[in-house]
Amino acid sequence: MTAGYDAACGPDAAGLIPGLLAWYDRNRRHLPWRTPPGRRPDPYHVWLSEIMLQQTTVVAVAPYFRDFLARWPTVADLAAAPLEDVLQAWAGLGYYARARNLHACARTLAAAHGGRFPETEAALRQLPGIGAYTAAAIAAIAFDRPTVAVDGNVERVMARLHAVETPLPAAKPALKRHAAAFVSDQRPGDVTQALMDLGDAICTPRKPKCLLCPVSEACAAWRLGRAEALPAKAAKAERPTRRGIAFFATDPGGAVLLRRRPADGLLGAMMEVPSSPWIEVPALPALADVVLEAPVAADWRLLPGRVSHTFTHFQLELGVAVARCAPGADGCADPRAEPAAGLWVPVDRLGDQALPTVMRKIVRHALAHS
Repeated sequence: MTAGYDAACGPDAAGLIPGLLAWYDRNRRHLPWRTPPGRRPDPYHVWLSEIMLQQTTVVAVAPYFRDFLARWPTVADLAAAPLEDVLQAWAGLGYYARARNLHACARTLAAAHGGRFPETEAALRQLPGIGAYTAAAIAAIAFDRPTVAVDGNVERVMARLHAVETPLPAAKPALKRHAAAFVSDQRPGDVTQALMDLGDAICTPRKPKCLLCPVSEACAAWRLGRAEALPAKAAKAERPTRRGIAFFATDPGGAVLLRRRPADGLLGAMMEVPSSPWIEVPALPALADVVLEAPVAADWRLLPGRVSHTFTHFQLELGVAVARCAPGADGCADPRAEPAAGLWVPVDRLGDQALPTVMRKIVRHALAHS
């Protein structure tokens, strides 16, 4: 019988773990948040990286992770930072609710846990922004608790090992059950990371390197010649498109009028170039139809072209209107006002603001076409 495979029951996780760990010891990824073999991982580093990695690539996260640690080396440092600074440091990484939850979690840890992370999944899930996956990842990797964190890489490995034909996302409960068979007292943190690395380096979405895989002989999909076809995915619904007009106002010195978005909802508490509501319409609204949504009364002019951006659930298209306005004039925002009402920011200081990617696109478009 092939090691790690039972002809009647399929892959035997317990039998696969020794070979999986041996492969991991030779091939583990060197990532900024991982500690060298033999050293205890820092829970703060594990947590920070896992929050950043949600729906974001390792390549994109690495510089943000290093910057956060340089500015806030400990949970207590992060908890003491103003939310505005955290949002500014996060700008460009996307999914901004993560940044707000990150800050809230740090404050909870500092206030209620002495700056220390609890070690159990149940206790970790009580913290802001920590769900089932992140709690399992921290418990396994930072504290060597017997659990397995199931990310997209691990789902793909499980779907192929067991030849699961049910499309994602409906297959997720079954894949999680298959992954639970890898729960072990034998280096559980390394087992979780080994499965992640296996999915990243070997069991890749396209052209998996099955001949190099340490568990291929137990893989049902490989035996069936179905590895590249799995996991199956349900057809995605087409994203709707929302449209609007952004209002790029500058003062005589070239400073740009920004305001803060509401704390709740999309891009919550981030800074923005004001705009009309984003609504599903077949074409960009005419400037005359939305000019009353402008933050100031001015002689608005629509620029050529448009700004496009993709959010998780919709596409966004924005026209950009520009105007020159004297702060404090009739209808214009006071430069001393709170950001919710309006804040004039010199162009060379825009990088200091918590501007999400879509707002940076608006700024670049306006500066390029004005």
